[in-house]
Amino acid sequence: MTSKVLIKNATVVTMNENNDILDSGDVLIENDLIKSIAPEIIVRDENLITLPGEGKVVIPGLINLHNHAAMSLFRSYADDFPLMEWLTKKIFPAEAKITEEDVFWGTSLALLEMIRGGTTTFVDMYYYMDETARACQEGGIRALLSQVFIGAENSSEGFNSLEDAIYFIENWQDQTGGRVKPILGPHAIYTCPPEFLKRVLNETGHLDTLIHIHLSESRHEVNESLKMYNKTPVALMDDLGFFERPVLAAHCVHLTDDDIEILASKKVGISHNPGSNLKLGNGIAPLKKLQDKKASVGLGTDGAASNNNLDMFEEIRLSSLLQKGLYEDPTYITANEAFAMATCGGAKALNMDNIGVLKEGAKADLAVLDFKKPHLQPHNDPIANIVYSASAGDVETVLVDGKILYDKGAFLTLDEEKIYFEANRCAKKLRQ
Repeated sequence: MTSKVLIKNATVVTMNENNDILDSGDVLIENDLIKSIAPEIIVRDENLITLPGEGKVVIPGLINLHNHAAMSLFRSYADDFPLMEWLTKKIFPAEAKITEEDVFWGTSLALLEMIRGGTTTFVDMYYYMDETARACQEGGIRALLSQVFIGAENSSEGFNSLEDAIYFIENWQDQTGGRVKPILGPHAIYTCPPEFLKRVLNETGHLDTLIHIHLSESRHEVNESLKMYNKTPVALMDDLGFFERPVLAAHCVHLTDDDIEILASKKVGISHNPGSNLKLGNGIAPLKKLQDKKASVGLGTDGAASNNNLDMFEEIRLSSLLQKGLYEDPTYITANEAFAMATCGGAKALNMDNIGVLKEGAKADLAVLDFKKPHLQPHNDPIANIVYSASAGDVETVLVDGKILYDKGAFLTLDEEKIYFEANRCAKKLRQ
């Protein structure tokens, strides 16, 4: 049976090619797709679900390009450390104890937060990804998931991890109708040396999948790459041939002008993660320079262990304000540019043209914001209000594939109280 949802009389921010905004419009959804957007839509169907839109703003669902969802269990566990010390002294030892059950409940906790905050698609990299995929199946969110792997030269352990990653891709590529999509996730060049990365390319050439990797996140990473290989991490990846395949690079904070040229010319998707980069003291990415070269940039939160939240509205605002301050120019980055990175720009970085936009035929992934709030009045410019004033708490309703996942404080696919209980139980065990 066809399912239909009609949102009536809302402000509709489409983020389409013309950046159309309807001051008062209707959005009709049939099954998993947007059927129509118009000033007024009349539907006669006794099974129609109608959502009143007066005082509401409908936006494309937000796209979080970089996350480690299960690391929600480590929120506030290891704060105020430099990146490498944070990893080696706190996170890696704790992760050595993590189990499949922990990953399921940690991911479920992250899904509550992301869905509640209007995120409808996220990209993840972690361990036990079957459990992450299972949580995403239950929660109804759209996800691109990579079983992270590391490797060292002459080490079979890394290659076995690569085999696990390949198995995960082959096992999940035909499930959930494409809503949960497996991708490839080598961790970083400092955990995956060149000879190992060459093997990754050789053994995964038959897989038509995105590659997700941390890249040029810290100054330490870049300096070590220059010392060991006489190349920046970006130049090394390019020389190895990785950018001949679709790549999503997380962070890209410390870039030379040549790096930026490579990333832009090879159409590498970039996840800009300003909150995590600031908290770990890694600096501020040259976003304006990347945009000037028309690089493909979207936004991500990173995991809650290093952020400490998954609020994409915070990342949108930071992406604009940081560049204005860095370059001492209030025209960098505009509200429209910042919001685009979290919607249609994120979709472009993923080579997906059916999300991140509200238009006929696009996936019905969207969020409804309640603008009847003091901080969102008056309605001079809805996008400026979203970027500079809104927060995750302003999200009222979220749909993915045309299904309502969250509405007026209630989760329709996830058991909120059970997830809180189980996540706290798992986190306590990992702290011991």
